[in-house]
Amino acid sequence: MKKYYVLIGNYGSGKTELALNFAMRAAQHGRTELLDLDMVNTYFRLAEHGKLVSMKEIRLVSPNFACSGIETLSLPAEVASAFAMDWDTVVFDVGGDAVGSTALGRYHEDFLALAPGELEVLNVVNIRRPLAGTVEKIIHLQEEMELHSRLKITGMINNTNLAQMTGPEELRDGYEMIRQVSEITGVPVAYTSGRKELLDIFLAEGHDPRYIGTPIAIDTYMHRDWDSWIKGLSL
Repeated sequence: MKKYYVLIGNYGSGKTELALNFAMRAAQHGRTELLDLDMVNTYFRLAEHGKLVSMKEIRLVSPNFACSGIETLSLPAEVASAFAMDWDTVVFDVGGDAVGSTALGRYHEDFLALAPGELEVLNVVNIRRPLAGTVEKIIHLQEEMELHSRLKITGMINNTNLAQMTGPEELRDGYEMIRQVSEITGVPVAYTSGRKELLDIFLAEGHDPRYIGTPIAIDTYMHRDWDSWIKGLSL
């Protein structure tokens, strides 16, 4: 079955890393397109990895002027190829605030035309980020993203991390908070993601599988210096 994955998440949630991981895995089994619709976060830019994804035979579509030093971005006409061409898997990386979600909303009719089961709209949650640090904040952001994207979120991804400082407690704390969100909203936890060694520790602890979903051991493709951000946590 043809699959469409839409990854939505707030700044720093790790959705761009996950989008790359989803695309890399899908490319092992069929024709894959990866679309960068994040019109807000220009710090982590998928276009910077154009050579990497081309080596994996993934077609990358990024905003016009991405990585050019020009901060005014626009969506290229090639985005329509996600629906017009015969891909096995299409992955969308979408900005998680109102602006980013609205960029996705213009393709509402195309998504509505997809067959049942072809589309997963996934909220990537990292509770170590300010905008997702409480149950109330996660629910508020999720509702806002649904409103502006005009799509119903079908599942959440527990991608709680602190970059190089990540330990098993990040996934554990994310599990507890996202479980509460799922119980309140009815949105299931579709995936739990993290580095394999940390994911193995977390999974061995015997948590309720209903709030874990499918475990995804991720590889790190996005490399940035987070030292200044981490240092700021102690100020």
